[in-house]
Amino acid sequence: MRLLNVALLGLFLTATSASAAETTAETAASDPSITELLDAADDVQRGDHSHATLEMQVKTAHYERTMKMETWAEGTDKTLIRITAPAKDAGVSTLMVGNNIWNYLPKVDRTMKVPAGMMGGSWMGSHFTNDDLVKESRMSEDFDGVITQKPAADGTGQWLIELTAKPDAPVVWGKVLLAINIDKLPTKIEYFDEKGTLVRTMLFTDIQDVQGRQVPMTMTLLPADKPDEFTRLTYLDIDFDTEIPSNIFSLQALKR
Repeated sequence: MRLLNVALLGLFLTATSASAAETTAETAASDPSITELLDAADDVQRGDHSHATLEMQVKTAHYERTMKMETWAEGTDKTLIRITAPAKDAGVSTLMVGNNIWNYLPKVDRTMKVPAGMMGGSWMGSHFTNDDLVKESRMSEDFDGVITQKPAADGTGQWLIELTAKPDAPVVWGKVLLAINIDKLPTKIEYFDEKGTLVRTMLFTDIQDVQGRQVPMTMTLLPADKPDEFTRLTYLDIDFDTEIPSNIFSLQALKR
């Protein structure tokens, strides 16, 4: 699923569910299907269009860095990300159109298309990969799921879903564990390899109301094999209403 489109990312769009004060009968009658829950989790990162400013914190064993960026996104296949701070990185930009990614480096005034062999590489020194930026698969299409827990009748608790990759699905994960709250917002996603080993965990926190939508304003990626490392994305501002000029998703705009 596109993590940064959200990504970076037209991120965090979703619908809200019914009131947590429902009776047991009402809750049972309104229980969403597993497909509805999975689609809500996927669509928390997708929208018609968005313009946002974000801060990205990266901590590794070798360095810590904080960057600010401005992003524009349209649908699921067009995103422009421009670094605004610190000064040494300002102007560095990434354009995603479909499955293609280009990076612009202002210091050398050079635009480079990311080759297929580098899609698994780190994006801007973070724990996100280039492939994370363009992945558009849907969990409901690529995984078979089982609901292992539902919210309680009083509205507390959350849905827990265990997903197993379908045999021919174009995904790298063997299993995914997904936690979704009563408002159909993902709170945690755990990714496992084909051997069942936890690879990374995504946490969604700081839920706020933005233009009538419930939005997790912070997303933290934790690599399982490096417990002291993380990449954290925090939305400073998000606008889902303002129309975005179509020419912003172009190689010319990438250099502006």
